[in-house]
Amino acid sequence: MRNTAWCAALLATLCPAASAVAQESVPPAESPQDVVRIGADGHARMTVPVHVAGSGPYRFVVDTGAERTVISRELAGQLGLDAAGTVTMHSMSGISPVETVLIPDLGISKASVKNIRAPALGSFDLGAAGMLGVDSLQQQRILIDFKADTMTIQSARQRDPGRDADEIVVTARSRFGQLVLVDASVGRDPVQVIIDTGAQVSVGNEALRRRVAGRRSRLDFRPIELISVTGDSVQALFAQIPSIRIGGIFLSDLPVAFIDAQPFRALDLLDRPALLLGMDALRLFQRVSVDFANRKVRFLMREDAARGDERRLAALPIRAGL
Repeated sequence: MRNTAWCAALLATLCPAASAVAQESVPPAESPQDVVRIGADGHARMTVPVHVAGSGPYRFVVDTGAERTVISRELAGQLGLDAAGTVTMHSMSGISPVETVLIPDLGISKASVKNIRAPALGSFDLGAAGMLGVDSLQQQRILIDFKADTMTIQSARQRDPGRDADEIVVTARSRFGQLVLVDASVGRDPVQVIIDTGAQVSVGNEALRRRVAGRRSRLDFRPIELISVTGDSVQALFAQIPSIRIGGIFLSDLPVAFIDAQPFRALDLLDRPALLLGMDALRLFQRVSVDFANRKVRFLMREDAARGDERRLAALPIRAGL
């Protein structure tokens, strides 16, 4: 059976001929935070209920690895959303022009974002009614609780909650709107890590593959097919990294697909080891908090995880039919 994985990381840049649309984030008015139930689509990605132009709710995939919020063409047509020009989209499978629509109001619980210019893609390829990108979340602090199946949404202007005793806090820097974790490594080699909740499996670039292959020549690289949100597929190599450190956490035997995908090129991360950390890895934790405005990511270990100076999590083994 051919191994396949759903990888949705994308960036979208405005074409010069297209007019820019102002985007305004409106924080919750009644409560400093709100909690929504999270679900999962058929690809183990996280979904939340979203209102679009006052209608809904619709299930959107939360995609912290995407610069832009995306909506399905079918839903955009159903709601009669206005066309808003063309953007150039950098997806896992390459670069392509995509038509956009104007979402006048996008409601995420009590928070809302105004005037989003969203690429419109086929619902079958998206696997959902849409995807929430960084443009919808950049003024928010989100806390994903995998044990409780909830996502807490809080304005980044609200007071930062106190740190749990077992939490690992990793600082990040902003790169074209993405949060890149600056404290990660394989052995002594630094690795640029991006939290990508829109990807079913973690994806590394060729620079990372060369580093791990040089350290462990017996790594078993297998072919895998990555499916993009555009419906296109690309071939990659798949293996398990023996150990990768993120802050004070060590992930053992982490499954990773290796390819110099377009998002790495768009982020200028081809020449240094880089990793899009997907849902297969994130679900190893009890909680993950992403604070876009303050550039912090917090990881809370599961209760059964190893304690001590080296906190280790063992990833699940490679499965057929990912």
